[in-house]
Amino acid sequence: MDIILKEDIIGLGYKNDIVNVKDGYGRNYLIPKGKAVIASKSAKKILEENLKQQASKLAAQKEAAEKRAEALTDVVVEVSAKVSSGGQLYGSVNAATVADELSKKGIEIDRKIITMREARKVGEYEAVAHFHKDVEVKIPVKVVAENAPAEATPAEEKKKAKASEAVKTESSAEAKDETPTETEEKAPEAEAETPAAE
Repeated sequence: MDIILKEDIIGLGYKNDIVNVKDGYGRNYLIPKGKAVIASKSAKKILEENLKQQASKLAAQKEAAEKRAEALTDVVVEVSAKVSSGGQLYGSVNAATVADELSKKGIEIDRKIITMREARKVGEYEAVAHFHKDVEVKIPVKVVAENAPAEATPAEEKKKAKASEAVKTESSAEAKDETPTETEEKAPEAEAETPAAE
């Protein structure tokens, strides 16, 4: 059945969209809850008139959504979570977690407008913030182990490599110093063989 949405429903459509849904979902849930109306000819005409009158208002809403979306430019959400030895998370990272992490960065977003496939392992994921029908922002989400050591930068790795080489050369030099030469070994024997002068 065709219905006209009276509010945004993530995964289905946005306010004033005409969408097709299963009869049971429309009649038993969306319409009784006031989230939609049947898309009859008269309802479509009313919708057209309303959209014409609200054109400037809708443009302002879109502009506001674009400004909110700008706040998420180049934002990467990093979530540290407890991980089992097999790499599985204890629990999962979802849209609510992303909303919490964004609020820590000072970006307040309703978790209901964020969609994300649940993350159950360490790795990189993507969340989508649906601000407006035409304004959606993809947010990279990096899930890391809570107790994982920080990755060394290439400069730090070079320093470590140089330090280990220096240790190797020092230990090999010490090893050479410790091995006695043939002349040192024979010298005491020669002293023992020569009889003491009387």
